[in-house]
Amino acid sequence: MRNVVSICTAFVLCLAIGATSTVAQQDKSNRPSPPAKAECKLTGGKTVTVDYSSPRAKGRKIYGDLVPYGKVWRAGANEATMFVTDTDLSIGGTTVPAGSYTIFTVPNTNKWQLVISNKIGEWGTAYPGPSEDLGRIDMKVSKLPSPLENFTIAFDQSGTGCTLRMDWETTRASVDISKK
Repeated sequence: MRNVVSICTAFVLCLAIGATSTVAQQDKSNRPSPPAKAECKLTGGKTVTVDYSSPRAKGRKIYGDLVPYGKVWRAGANEATMFVTDTDLSIGGTTVPAGSYTIFTVPNTNKWQLVISNKIGEWGTAYPGPSEDLGRIDMKVSKLPSPLENFTIAFDQSGTGCTLRMDWETTRASVDISKK
């Protein structure tokens, strides 16, 4: 009888450890780069959302070091950054049909490109390649007045559209978005 109790106790203990581990993995808010979301509200109740993870600088040199110039970057951390629109858009003059996409960037000192990929569900830096690109769109680059610790994606409302901006360290990259 004592063996049965010991085996049952061990089994319950293993289940509890497994459940705790699973819950810890699912709690994204405890990650060093927590989840974040940006939303643009367009006319007619239409929206654009970006779901990403927000890494921290932690004293590191970001652009040109942690994030190399001239190479595709995932624009965040953890899972790939998702861009979802429920209406057709014009982004920097490029038509983007309603749907879900993964976005990346190609940072450089004076010019960035926003890469919109048709392939979704990647983890991290797994850029699927140019064959999956819907398009590459030039972004404006400017300096922030002071360093920013957290990588941030946000939208600024402007008229009937919005401006998507990515801010980190002392750099801002932005592009205009409007409903098609």
